[in-house]
Amino acid sequence: MAAEEDKVETEQEPKKKGSGKLIIIFISVLVFFLGLAGGGYFVWSKYVAPAIGLSGETSKAVKKAEPKDEIGTMFPMETFIVNLADSSGKRFLKTTMELELSDEELAEEIKARLPQIKDSILLLLSDKNFDDIYKVHGKIKLREEIVIRINTFLKHGTIRNVYFTEFVIQ
Repeated sequence: MAAEEDKVETEQEPKKKGSGKLIIIFISVLVFFLGLAGGGYFVWSKYVAPAIGLSGETSKAVKKAEPKDEIGTMFPMETFIVNLADSSGKRFLKTTMELELSDEELAEEIKARLPQIKDSILLLLSDKNFDDIYKVHGKIKLREEIVIRINTFLKHGTIRNVYFTEFVIQ
């Protein structure tokens, strides 16, 4: 009987030691997943949400555009070629874009204000450097800035969106 009691005691001791390690492993895994969730939230709120238009900082000029259920009338812009604001001065941007209009009549107002609109876009583009626009979120931010700038000139409608049909940085 004494031998059986020794076996019971020796079997129980490793379980006690193992259960402490199990708790430490469980807590480590829990901390890892909480850190992963926190990192995921940071990436979502910093990069993904603004990229898909869920940013709380989107300006009134972008928000006042009509719902995007239907594609609006498209207005093609000429190609823009500008030197970027890099210190070396050797980089340039070549881009072509189309504007999505809130209504068809807006095309006439844009044609009348085309010199102002082109000037505003040229100044905006030439103020950017390579680091501002080479990533996707930089291009999306640039698109929002163009919409805001153009909408400041318009009285009878809004630009819903800007679509880059050509975007070359060299």
